[in-house]
Amino acid sequence: MQLGVLFDMDGTLIDSHDTHVECWLRYAAQEGIVLDRDRVNSTFGMVNREIIRSFWPNEVSDEKMLEIDHGKEAMVREMFRADLPAMPGVKELLQTLHERGFKLAVASSGPRANVVLACELLGIAPLLDAVVTGSDVKRGKPHPEIFLTAAEQIGVDPQNCIVVEDAAVGIQAAKAAGMKCIALLSTGHTESELKDADLIVRSLGEIAEGLKIRAD
Repeated sequence: MQLGVLFDMDGTLIDSHDTHVECWLRYAAQEGIVLDRDRVNSTFGMVNREIIRSFWPNEVSDEKMLEIDHGKEAMVREMFRADLPAMPGVKELLQTLHERGFKLAVASSGPRANVVLACELLGIAPLLDAVVTGSDVKRGKPHPEIFLTAAEQIGVDPQNCIVVEDAAVGIQAAKAAGMKCIALLSTGHTESELKDADLIVRSLGEIAEGLKIRAD
């Protein structure tokens, strides 16, 4: 039986919570919109077009939405290049799972440019069988589309996939896809938020220990 592990990116492989919060606050301020950190925190796991509709008080045209999206994410990539906040043990975990025969994918709501850059900076790109991003789906988490797409791309049945997430909407998406979910307790989240996961861990190292089974 072939098994797959699907990783969220932000808050799971990189501790980018504060980076994204800071960039949303800065970009919104440039537009005359005042946000607080709690409001930004509530959108984690959503795709940008949904976040923008939530933050901007008036209807946003397609052109304006692209401008906001590209501007904010350019800030994020600039901060990544300066100092990528990698989670401890990222490359070691994916290398171990790869060697055990698991099919691996990143399934992140983030823009493709951000996700690809982070994978390259982490050194995990050669270990991945697929990368699916918010740019590749129409519906963001908690809809299961992103995880179902990733499962299809790696050729593994959804019921044989395990999702590694850090946000409640990601856990909901995994469950809606018929997948098991491991939740990583990371910056900006509480254990009570992650209670619907099948397993809650405090480090990526615990995931390696919990997945000792070797895929066929």
